[in-house]
Amino acid sequence: MPWDAHLHLHYQRRGDTTVAHHRHHGPLRLFHSLYPEGPGICHNVIVHPPGGLVEGDTLHVAVQADAGTHGLVSTPGATRFYRSDGEPATQRVHIRLEPGARLEWVPLETIAYPGCQARNALDVQLAAGSEWLAWDVTALGLPGSGQPFDRGCLHQRLCIEGHWLEQGRLDAADARLLDSPVGLGGHRCLGTLVLASGTPWSRERRERLLDAVRAVLPDGLNPLPAGATCPNDHVLVLRVLGPLVEPVMALVQQGWSALRQAAWGLPGQPARIWRV
Repeated sequence: MPWDAHLHLHYQRRGDTTVAHHRHHGPLRLFHSLYPEGPGICHNVIVHPPGGLVEGDTLHVAVQADAGTHGLVSTPGATRFYRSDGEPATQRVHIRLEPGARLEWVPLETIAYPGCQARNALDVQLAAGSEWLAWDVTALGLPGSGQPFDRGCLHQRLCIEGHWLEQGRLDAADARLLDSPVGLGGHRCLGTLVLASGTPWSRERRERLLDAVRAVLPDGLNPLPAGATCPNDHVLVLRVLGPLVEPVMALVQQGWSALRQAAWGLPGQPARIWRV
């Protein structure tokens, strides 16, 4: 039988401390809170014990960050969409930030296995003064293990309400998308890093943030095609393509580190929970 799992994570302020409250149904869990940066920033890991999604599985994650809180959420391993012969597997994430809240959504990669039928959606609401720093790294197939993405489909959606919407269909049968220069150019891993604000940035701050993230990018399109831009005065986006997860994730993490320092004046060392 398919799993229908829910997790609600709520960050609240208690004095100078950000505390995490949660409730769950089904196989979604939250590790205990960690404070490697002090009480103001709460680090958490979301765990899906089955280890992947098969046909008909649905995961719902809701995160609310109250005013003045700062949370960092990651995962201990990849999100895996396995082969399906019928119904799609679905992950839905809804994030809501109240005024002045900060949230970092930094999971490990998503892997679309050959033959998967998958839907992966993330919707974000930002109140005035809140900021959201997040990434999505997606691998199509496992080329290093001899499992190319030669069949299957992944639907992706990333929506920042009122500011930015990206949704698309990565179909293994779409050779123009996967292999042509106007698509992925033969790469099978794509990374997106986003910094978004509920309040518009000044031109000076926007340029300062762009300069910070561009400073870590390759000079040309080798070894990884990458670029950063601001589609509007609320959103900054970094795009990366690569043949495998590791170099894409490494560059995305460098971008995360640069933006964390430039936007918030916080250290950019890799989060401790990535080593849990």
